[in-house]
Amino acid sequence: MFNNFDDEDPFSPSNFFNSNVRHPFAPLVNPNRQFTECYRCYPIVMMQSGSERGNVNYGGKIILPQSALEKLSQLNISYPMLFRLINASQNKHTHAGVLEFIAEEGRAYLPQWMMQTLGLEPGQLLEVKNTTLPLGSFVKIQPQSTDFLDISDPKAVLENALRNFSTLTLGDTIQINYNDKIYEIKVLDVKPHFEDHAGISIVETDLEVDFAPPVGYVEPSRSVPAPSSMSQMVLDEQTTTSGKPGFTAFHGSGQSLRNKGKEAQKAVASDQASSSPASSFDVNDDGPFNLPFGQLYFGYPVIPPKSKTANTEKSSNAFSGAGQSLRGKKTNSNKSAR
Repeated sequence: MFNNFDDEDPFSPSNFFNSNVRHPFAPLVNPNRQFTECYRCYPIVMMQSGSERGNVNYGGKIILPQSALEKLSQLNISYPMLFRLINASQNKHTHAGVLEFIAEEGRAYLPQWMMQTLGLEPGQLLEVKNTTLPLGSFVKIQPQSTDFLDISDPKAVLENALRNFSTLTLGDTIQINYNDKIYEIKVLDVKPHFEDHAGISIVETDLEVDFAPPVGYVEPSRSVPAPSSMSQMVLDEQTTTSGKPGFTAFHGSGQSLRNKGKEAQKAVASDQASSSPASSFDVNDDGPFNLPFGQLYFGYPVIPPKSKTANTEKSSNAFSGAGQSLRGKKTNSNKSAR
């Protein structure tokens, strides 16, 4: 019965896996790596302690019965335990990890968003298979509402929320809870991407996250026309406030004190303006002054001050004229009386 048995090393692998020889104390090793079971699925809130496990409802892990753990422990599976959830009636699938093995026999409890993704109603059958997914390196997500922009630090919030997930599947719309508000986020792309499962594992991996604009977000327009000049800015501002063209400072033409040759210059300026509209010739410019040496021009006539003799004569004539005395009049009246 124990032919070809190695007595020197009774626990050698050759004794355990030899088809002709079986050690009496050899463990029951099942080379099969496949776990496939069907369960009645229910949302986590329908568990006995589901109301106290609200955080589990916003994650990516399921709860299986104790018998599933016993079967998985007999298989040569890889860790962490990842599962492929299949709704054969609607040909939908997703992936999940396992949180605990405390469900009733024949039942499996799933987060609400996972039930919606698979199109399942409470009590329907769900096929659960163990699987292996590659470690993810990139994921692109899209919030399903502009309310996600109200979060001050979305990167930190998302990093904390993804700790409750073991996998991400392309096309899924997951749910996270922040400040008692539920946000839906859709998975637009994952890398590496394999067509057979379209899922990645995010356990102990460096994951690059890219955000797409939320659904309903409109990019604000920033096209502001630049004014041509400061005077145009003042004119536009007054026009918008009053509805009529306003006053423009320094608007108009100037006058020159020198009229010599002005008519000829205006004629030349009009000819040049008609030939070249962009000419910089100014008709009000009289050209440079050719003044004698030592003479200055201030733009107005210079009136020299009057001489000192004129001022003296004018001052000497001040208070000129004959005065009247009341005493004299009294004297004359006395003389006449006598």
